[in-house]
Amino acid sequence: MLKGTFFCVDAHTCGNPVRLVTSGHPHLLGDTMSDKRQHFLREYDWIRKALMFEPRGHDMMSGAFLYPPCSDNADASILFIETSGCLPMCGHGTIGTITAAIESGLLTAKTPGRLIIDVPAGQISIDYQQTGQKVDWVKIYNVAAYLAHRDKTLDIPGLGTLKVDVSYGGNYYVIVDPQENFPGLRHWSAGDILKWSPIVREVAQEQLTCIHPDDPTVNGVSHVLWTGDPISDGSDGANAVFYGDKAIDRSPCGTGTSARLAQLFTKGLLSVGDEYTHESIIGSQFVGRIEAETSVGEHRAIMPSIKGWARITGKNAITVDDSDPYAFGFQVV
Repeated sequence: MLKGTFFCVDAHTCGNPVRLVTSGHPHLLGDTMSDKRQHFLREYDWIRKALMFEPRGHDMMSGAFLYPPCSDNADASILFIETSGCLPMCGHGTIGTITAAIESGLLTAKTPGRLIIDVPAGQISIDYQQTGQKVDWVKIYNVAAYLAHRDKTLDIPGLGTLKVDVSYGGNYYVIVDPQENFPGLRHWSAGDILKWSPIVREVAQEQLTCIHPDDPTVNGVSHVLWTGDPISDGSDGANAVFYGDKAIDRSPCGTGTSARLAQLFTKGLLSVGDEYTHESIIGSQFVGRIEAETSVGEHRAIMPSIKGWARITGKNAITVDDSDPYAFGFQVV
């Protein structure tokens, strides 16, 4: 039985893939994108697995569906899908989705150069610059970010102790800065990051509770962010973000940059109005900025922005046929 054909616009944001699915949207119930995300996870997660995992995707694959707005003031809504799950928010995914949607004529802003988008984590606003048919850059004014846990010591089997922070920027991140048992990003290979990140995440999950004060469905550590010295001119810091089972973000990571800004702000290393150019493992850059101070529950928090770019790489039609033994994807871990 044929489950469906999904037309897609493929792109990348600063090196990390984004697959904008333009047809085959399931009808999702709920008043908010958070509600719709829960419905998708209950009944339609097979779509995510089929489109994100091998043989139609790969370990780094990220994607999105564009939906009508949930709010009266919004232009559209986005549902994020990737190998690690159906995320509350995805920064690189938003930049790629907006770029692909505008350039393909799938989204027209009520106010040119400005968008308001509903996402599962809340509502975000966006500025973008367009030259002809091309979107030059996209700037996301993200949901509030805050430091959830500060200077916590984790005992990592086989590695030793690590002092970490856990910060929220749309997803929860364990942030590991250079220290005795982690010499810094440039002194570790990608293999080292893939080896230790799942263990760090598992230990953090066991010991550190992360539940968003405003939405308990947003919970748990999903990403690990390792920091180090940059290699590109103009960068203030570098990072490698681990997600899923064995993925390293090729972009500087939008929600990760937001989490990093919140961490540095709370520790007194950045102030409102400061910019921070964040570099990825391949040297690509996002420009983060602390737009304002706010609060999340009892936590001091910031309103961050992230600016980056994306490029369309192709268009395709993906067929999912459940007579195929690999219809719903697989991983070789």
